[in-house]
Amino acid sequence: MIRKIAFTCSLLLLLTGCSSQSSAIPALGEVVSCDSIMRSASTEGVELPCLDGKSSIYFSALQGPLIVNVWGSWCASCKDELPILRSFYAKAQSRIQLMGVDVEEAKSDDGRRFIVKNGMTWPSLNDPDGRTRGDFGMGVPVTWFIDESGAVVHKKIGVLTNEAELHDLTLQYLHVAIG
Repeated sequence: MIRKIAFTCSLLLLLTGCSSQSSAIPALGEVVSCDSIMRSASTEGVELPCLDGKSSIYFSALQGPLIVNVWGSWCASCKDELPILRSFYAKAQSRIQLMGVDVEEAKSDDGRRFIVKNGMTWPSLNDPDGRTRGDFGMGVPVTWFIDESGAVVHKKIGVLTNEAELHDLTLQYLHVAIG
């Protein structure tokens, strides 16, 4: 009987040791300052606070190359695409900016906790009252591609399905190749 229990325990340890890396919990994220985001001096349109609580940005002032991912902590699809964004950003952060916009949270602390828990390491703005609905629409996730002049050159509505898709969109619309 003891041998059967020992064998079963050994087998369970062996099987759990072979689990997929994709299910691994990501390293903790960080609520990052928005100061690094390139922008013009424009003060027109919608102004959003940074989730770090220290600054705000007029959306019309954003300049790229920049990818803006619109998300919410309550959105299962947004969480599904996070591994793609994390991997992409680890490779691309020296060549392209990535910024999030957290929408429709009950409390901004929900967004900050989500960032830390899910390994996000890029700046995020907060839309506490739906000011961006006219720009982003009603659903999330949405990913915008903004060129050097500040023009929105593409809107990807829906979930990013894999990293190759994000690489292709970045090359096609922002003319930035990510290795």
